Amino acid sequence: MEPDLQIHIQPDDISLQDKLESLPTSPGVYQFRSADGTILYVGKANILRNRVRQYFHKSRRLEPRIAIMVEKVTDVSIIATDSEVEALILESNLIKLHKPRYNVNLKDDKSYPFIVITNEPYPRVFVTRRVFKDGSRYFGPYTDVTTMRSALRTVRDIFMIRSCNYRIDDAFIEKKKVRVCLDYHIKKCEGPCEGLIMRDRYGAMIEQVALVLQGKLTGVAKMLGQQMNDAAAALKFEEAALCRNRLRELEVYASKQKVVDGELHDRDVVAVAVESGDACGVVFKIREGKVLGRQHYFVTRQDGLTMLEVLEAVLQRYYEGAIDIPPEIILPMEWDAQRAMCEWLQLQRKESVHLIVPAEGELLRLMEMCQKNAWFLLEELKLQKLKRNNFVPGAVMSLQRDLRLQHAPRRIECFDISHLQGTETVASMVVFVDGKPKKSEYRKFKIRGEGERSANDDFASMREVIRRRYGHLKESGEQFPDLIMVDGGKGQLSSALEVLQSIDSAAQPLISLAKRLEEVFVPGESDPVSIPKTSSSLRLLQQLRDEAHRFAVTYHRSLRSKRTLQTELDLIEGIGKKKAKELLEVFGSVQGVKFASQEQLAEVVGEKTAEKIREHFAVGESIVEDGDAE
Repeated sequence: MEPDLQIHIQPDDISLQDKLESLPTSPGVYQFRSADGTILYVGKANILRNRVRQYFHKSRRLEPRIAIMVEKVTDVSIIATDSEVEALILESNLIKLHKPRYNVNLKDDKSYPFIVITNEPYPRVFVTRRVFKDGSRYFGPYTDVTTMRSALRTVRDIFMIRSCNYRIDDAFIEKKKVRVCLDYHIKKCEGPCEGLIMRDRYGAMIEQVALVLQGKLTGVAKMLGQQMNDAAAALKFEEAALCRNRLRELEVYASKQKVVDGELHDRDVVAVAVESGDACGVVFKIREGKVLGRQHYFVTRQDGLTMLEVLEAVLQRYYEGAIDIPPEIILPMEWDAQRAMCEWLQLQRKESVHLIVPAEGELLRLMEMCQKNAWFLLEELKLQKLKRNNFVPGAVMSLQRDLRLQHAPRRIECFDISHLQGTETVASMVVFVDGKPKKSEYRKFKIRGEGERSANDDFASMREVIRRRYGHLKESGEQFPDLIMVDGGKGQLSSALEVLQSIDSAAQPLISLAKRLEEVFVPGESDPVSIPKTSSSLRLLQQLRDEAHRFAVTYHRSLRSKRTLQTELDLIEGIGKKKAKELLEVFGSVQGVKFASQEQLAEVVGEKTAEKIREHFAVGESIVEDGDAE
């Protein structure tokens, strides 16, 4: 169990310099914040005063990543703890909660599967990717699915565990709702659903399953051998043969595991590889001298990474909440906070844990093997990134061919205009990179100036949004997209081209897509480009156009609904934003407020304001009736 933290938080109403001068010498956690209050970095220290002040010493050379972070720091929050272990636990929780930009961010790219033994009277054993704190036991994660399937198949072949999804307990058995299935008849299950196996015997079998999944094969083999001899001595030859067959299956499973330690120790080996802002951490799980599996984590695009940063992050991530922590963990290096890490692991395991940095012999060979795997995985990651950067989808290549572009349009920006009879005119810009939407770079524009003055003038609105977008790119020196697309025909194309040429004399690839006949127009051509209707390039353009239209209409509707709300409720004397919000929360909509009785309104806003609301809507109804009468 984690110790109860006794923390003391330094107040935030004093300056950064004052805080640096008054830092305590106790262990604890520090949080660096930017001007807007964002947490940039979370760290721990045995002596807070010494550790935090190091960042601000002018004589100290910092890694580029940390130096950039320090320039942004305007405040530091201190949480003092009673021990370095408590600081380690608190740091891990805060990093998980806030995910600071400058802390090491480990990625494992996927959700790895586990094998679970459920917390039931007659437990089930199956594969899952979701972990619940419900008392069930989880084994894994398995990075190699083949290894996981082999382990699951082995325990199912050796042990007669049930495969059904019923929650079986004494009440279930008494009701006799089901009958034994085919698994019982082919000797794959002992029929707990009908009470054909005692609960304690089934539980003992499940304990053996857990030992196999933990890699404790020797103990299971001894138990099966003893059961076989006892059954043979009692002349129960059928039961003895069953135990013999289980032993053979266990031997086959054990022979497939790589032996790396002749002394049959239980240990984990942790290695780290770091190069050019990328890193890989690997944990090899060795039980009874055999490699059960490995798990790896990646860190990408973080300049100035050190092996120590990555090593600490891997240890915290892998062992936090771990079920199976071995008595020995082999590490590539020593560091100052190693004692605190060891104490934290012992709290997790509830037994002693030894952190060993080998210098020679068998342990050093194990470490070198793990280190080679870490470098191999890191090189594989870089190769994948290189392939990803150089890969151009077929639809993008097809678009380059159909439009006769010099370069593949890997980044396309598409614009659309939306309004209702010239009111609330807005524009949208969507971005596709390598044929896929990049929603983080979508932009929406509220039309003002020329576009707003010219009601229903989509050409003026298009000129305005193109000027605002690419005028800003020109001023900031940012790169223009590979292709610019506008929704519409020749008119919208000409409007966009006029503005683009005034911003940048260099020819920017520009097209328009007319919706009526799905025609693609390019500057300088009176006829549309001939693109087959079944072409993947045309489908890509249609997807861009539809996404831009969806984004523009969504923004337009949100503005229109806000305007409708203001004209209906904010015009009533005595109704401000707060009361309007309360009314909408109670009655659901403006229409709900309109048709509510005065007594219902009075319960929310009071008698006088309720009377004004009723008078307002009554006047509106009389105006409509007079107009209809005319």
